[in-house]
Amino acid sequence: MQTIPHYINGSLVTDAERFGPVFNPATGEQDKQVALASADRVEEAIAAAKAALPAWRAASLAKRTNIFFRVREILNERKPVLAAILTSEHGKVLSDAEGEISRGLENIEFATGLSHMLKGERSEQVSSGVDVHSVRQPVGVVACITPFNFPAMVPLWMIGSALACGNTVLLKPSEKDPSSAVFIAEVFAEAGLPAGVLNVVQGDKEAVDTLLEHPDVKAVSFVGSTPIAQSIYKRAADHGKRVQALGGAKNHMVVLPDADLDMAADAAISAAYGSAGERCMAVSVLVAVGNIADDLVAAIKSRMATLKIGPGTDPASQMGPLITAEHREKVASYVAGAESEGATVVVDGRSQQFDSNGFFIGVSLVDHVKPGMKVYDDEIFGPVLSVVRVDSYSDAVRLVNDNEFGNGVAIFTRDGGAARQFEFDVEAGMVGVNVPIPVPVGTFSFGGWKNSLFGDTHMYGPDSIRFYTRGKVVTTRWPDPATSVIDLGFPQVD
Repeated sequence: MQTIPHYINGSLVTDAERFGPVFNPATGEQDKQVALASADRVEEAIAAAKAALPAWRAASLAKRTNIFFRVREILNERKPVLAAILTSEHGKVLSDAEGEISRGLENIEFATGLSHMLKGERSEQVSSGVDVHSVRQPVGVVACITPFNFPAMVPLWMIGSALACGNTVLLKPSEKDPSSAVFIAEVFAEAGLPAGVLNVVQGDKEAVDTLLEHPDVKAVSFVGSTPIAQSIYKRAADHGKRVQALGGAKNHMVVLPDADLDMAADAAISAAYGSAGERCMAVSVLVAVGNIADDLVAAIKSRMATLKIGPGTDPASQMGPLITAEHREKVASYVAGAESEGATVVVDGRSQQFDSNGFFIGVSLVDHVKPGMKVYDDEIFGPVLSVVRVDSYSDAVRLVNDNEFGNGVAIFTRDGGAARQFEFDVEAGMVGVNVPIPVPVGTFSFGGWKNSLFGDTHMYGPDSIRFYTRGKVVTTRWPDPATSVIDLGFPQVD
């Protein structure tokens, strides 16, 4: 059985006291195991990152830039290889996997502009003979703890900016699909990144606890569920670390009565069921305003019948399996309990049969959902779309704003005034207008509000530069030029 290793100080490390199973979700079979790091192993990686920090911090911006350009070239060339790894361990279809890599590469491209992003400011003669300038310097050793649902994209979100700013990195990927992290680390090494600058430690709670508590780790970036994000934010902050912890979501898609019905229905299908709903930007609640509800539900139902679910390696598949059998049962439980709470199950994905032992489930559509129902309140993280019917625009905004999460939201309408007002009114970090999944491009920053984010800065883009650096302000005074021993051409004063 293949063992997925750590990557520490430029070397693959496979020996461990404990191992975790890695399944192929499409077959339900374990075909790999991953080495789980002990506290000592994590400390070994931290020591390597700390030792590599001075030289990497001193590396010229031009050298760093060249490495990122080379990483971009290699990952583009090997996108099919990495996509196959993602599909084999996560289960998503190959087109989703390649799309994930492309969105991650946006952040590598952003990092190539590091010489511009790290520029400071300067003011001369703030007082007689006094100048002031600022610089941004790396925070040191940083830990990046990433989730299972985007095992290539989210690491690239974090490590691109962290390395560009001169930090060294400890990447702790999900133990459910850990191979892509090692693949990415080896690509960086091939591109010229020195040993110890980027390290991968595989592991579970023991590894995370060590990263959160170790004094040599100066910053922690995390993406995961809200309860874990909140815990990591508090624990890391208690140990004096800078923290950004992105949590869960319950993303709403508001459809006004004037919306293009076909556009809205197509968007709901892709946003709710793409990648099996296992993404923090998935639309899980459709808010139908006024008299559009019946037609919209019917249009979505008809499209669901043609959705092809199967192994991610099959080019015909539009949706793959869930990540584990346990998660499949959890998702199914929300559909099972919806009717008892007063909702209407329009399409029950549990009834679909598959010729496989993989972790497959059909897509579900639940109508007449209301706040207070578990299917509405909880982050399901699976292919279940809830429909909430409201009478007016103001009711829709109130529903979105009352939710504990504020990650992403979308509105579908032909009315520019309504869209502009929605942008003003809604309490969420990312807003789409006729765009169901408003993930910002790499030159902006990603992150939500309320219980979707713990910390002061968003992920990637300009906010990431602020997160991975510390500002330093230097005030300088020089002697009066007229008294200089060097003739500067000043007139002699009697």
